[in-house]
Amino acid sequence: IEHNCPFLINVYTTSVKWDPNWNVLCSICQLSPPQSAQHMEIRWFRNRYTQPIYLYKAGKDLYGETTSRYVERTELLKDAIGEGKVTLRIFNVSVDDDGQYHCFFRDGDFSEEDIIEVKVTDIQIFVHPPNTKGLIMECHSGGWFPQPQMDWRDSRGDILLPTSKSHSQDGDKLFNMKMTLLLRDAHSGNVACYLRNPLTGQEERTSIVLAETFTCFLHLVSKALVSLGFIHHFALIIISSVVVDVVLSVCLYQRQRVPDSDPLFALDAIWAEDMIVFLWVLMVFITMLISLIYFKMR
Repeated sequence: IEHNCPFLINVYTTSVKWDPNWNVLCSICQLSPPQSAQHMEIRWFRNRYTQPIYLYKAGKDLYGETTSRYVERTELLKDAIGEGKVTLRIFNVSVDDDGQYHCFFRDGDFSEEDIIEVKVTDIQIFVHPPNTKGLIMECHSGGWFPQPQMDWRDSRGDILLPTSKSHSQDGDKLFNMKMTLLLRDAHSGNVACYLRNPLTGQEERTSIVLAETFTCFLHLVSKALVSLGFIHHFALIIISSVVVDVVLSVCLYQRQRVPDSDPLFALDAIWAEDMIVFLWVLMVFITMLISLIYFKMR
């Protein structure tokens, strides 16, 4: 430390967390060497010095000068201000809070500032309506570097095998992750999407609670949809068979018939009726065979 510098500033972030119920960004400013900052001006701002997101001056919090975006979203913890340590809290964090933050101290004519780069990660879980296959869930998260490890876990912390994983990179080379999960059977409790930075060990997660009543409903819906699917496909097969039989029967009757005066007229009529009966029996057999093969394959 040079002798003409009364202090330097160390800035670091204790947590960057995305959670719909409790999402807080905490950044700490620490003077070095430790000394009281109670009489100093302490200013946090983003891009412009004149637009503070928090301002403390002459022992008072000046809320009236806070930029509108951060009104009632920021708090300055001053428990350790006697040691030159203050903590800025930002509530209701969103991806818009991503970027640089300036921590600025002024003591008389001397001032010092430091900058921290904050990367807010967004993790969201989407649940699709249940279908015959089960319940499909998707986890999306962006703003990671390097590529994170990504897993589904149940309420006991056991890993659930994902249906698929994919990723892409934006213009800043940051990774956007996507992962899906298919729950075929009734499942209750938490299902969480975990992401972990392999270099720093930083781990983020968000979870969704699947109530037992909901999963039982899912099971019943799935069975009902399977039954409806059976009825639907079987009805299509029956209708198709009937249409084919009717067409063939009409063709038999409209073919060139033996004249009524011909001795073979009665034999010809019996043959036509027997062929129609044979066709109907054949179509019933084919219908049952196709149905059996179809449901065996499913």
